[in-house]
Amino acid sequence: MKITIKDIRKKYHAAHILNGVSIQAEQGSMTCILGKNGCGKSTLLSILAGVERADAGSFLYEQEGANPIDLFRHRTYASRLIGYVPQSTPLLEELSALDNLRLWYTGGKKVLRQELEEGVLKDLDIDRFLHKNVRTLSGGMKKRLSIGCALAHHPRVLLLDEPGAALDLIAKEQIVTWLKAFCSRGGIVLIASHELGEIENCSRAYILKDGTAALIDHRVDSAHLAALL
Repeated sequence: MKITIKDIRKKYHAAHILNGVSIQAEQGSMTCILGKNGCGKSTLLSILAGVERADAGSFLYEQEGANPIDLFRHRTYASRLIGYVPQSTPLLEELSALDNLRLWYTGGKKVLRQELEEGVLKDLDIDRFLHKNVRTLSGGMKKRLSIGCALAHHPRVLLLDEPGAALDLIAKEQIVTWLKAFCSRGGIVLIASHELGEIENCSRAYILKDGTAALIDHRVDSAHLAALL
């Protein structure tokens, strides 16, 4: 299994935000997208998630022995395959963590209970703050809950926009550890990040600059990375 993002283009009025972005990610891998603020990272992820439409390009899901599926043309299939965690949490802050989960886990109480007792929600330690109001949760708890919601339909591809932003070191490490476990089970993670801890754990990285993406050697120090931006 792999995904191939091919020649994605997007402009707003006269501004070309994405000008032919191509990226590839293999099964069991975590791929990072780096770039300055405003370079188009969030736009790219929202397009791949189906929140926005690309002006051109394709998003291919490829399995051995089968024809590639363009996820832009097969949105129902894409919605089952992809989980998306935007930079801002998609949570209802006036509700508890449990009530937020109930909105996403539509398979019923039994499915949700199983995930909390021995599934992904247990792995994310969400069972520890189930009955707390979301507005009282820490940033790390909110991010883990957002990931848990995005995984309600058991996606194989996970898109994350700056998951470690504004989190403390412990929360960052917890999220990276879980993402590595997701990949070890055959998932694909595509992550927009500025966090060295996340970048270092990726198998490959792309710099998004001037509307295009270039594969780079990301296993260098922060000064070298900064110079590439």
